[in-house]
Amino acid sequence: MKFDKKFVQSEDKWIAFQADSTGAHNFGFIYIDSQAGLTFDFKGTFIIDASGKFIPTIRDKTSSMKFRLQPNNTLVAFIPESKFQELHIDKIPEWLKFYKKEEGSIKQLYDWGYMYNGWNECQKALEYLEKADKINPEYKGLQVEMAFSYNGLKQYQKAVEVLQKALKSNPLDAYTNKELIYAEVKNDHLEEAKVVCRKVFKECKDKTYHGENAFNILGAYYEKKDIKNFDSWLAEANIYIVGNPKLKSLAEQMKAQLGQ
Repeated sequence: MKFDKKFVQSEDKWIAFQADSTGAHNFGFIYIDSQAGLTFDFKGTFIIDASGKFIPTIRDKTSSMKFRLQPNNTLVAFIPESKFQELHIDKIPEWLKFYKKEEGSIKQLYDWGYMYNGWNECQKALEYLEKADKINPEYKGLQVEMAFSYNGLKQYQKAVEVLQKALKSNPLDAYTNKELIYAEVKNDHLEEAKVVCRKVFKECKDKTYHGENAFNILGAYYEKKDIKNFDSWLAEANIYIVGNPKLKSLAEQMKAQLGQ
């Protein structure tokens, strides 16, 4: 076994943890519960004898031990299918069907994509979100969630395209505009980003992302060492940056480093 897989890479897999001090491996099945998220169903422990045989100690079947998993850097191993018989397990647990009732529905595809994005597994998220897009591209929140994936994968033009589509139905959504400004900045389309930003400043009642939006554009000019446009944008959007102590401090540091 190779202990090289993260929890978020182990959906619908039988996995084992590294051996403890007695040489025993905890093992079980990882799946996604739509309410609880990534979940580990503990099956028992096993040791590996000198011949390589897996010898299990299975917990009491009348009890259930499930643990919600937080994505982290813990590495586990996929149990080889050739060892399933030795461990007295089926490739697909019988009980898993109860968690698969909505499998393939647009809600399930969206929810799974949303969860994987939350774990910064954007490529995996897109596997679900793009399937959902084929069913109903107008599903609420879908285009923005796809854009989050594209931005995370540095596919900024794709993000711009789906965000512009999303804004047709809700042009003043603060989060959608934030993602669009970010994508345009990363695309090096700073004038386009400023057009969107100015519209948001003027028309969007939700001011949650005003500071972040303004700072993303300012940061792009800083990275370019474009002092003229840095100063111009800082003067225009300063009111939104100074309201956030952290952004204000960073802007002052950038200004100093540019020799201003």
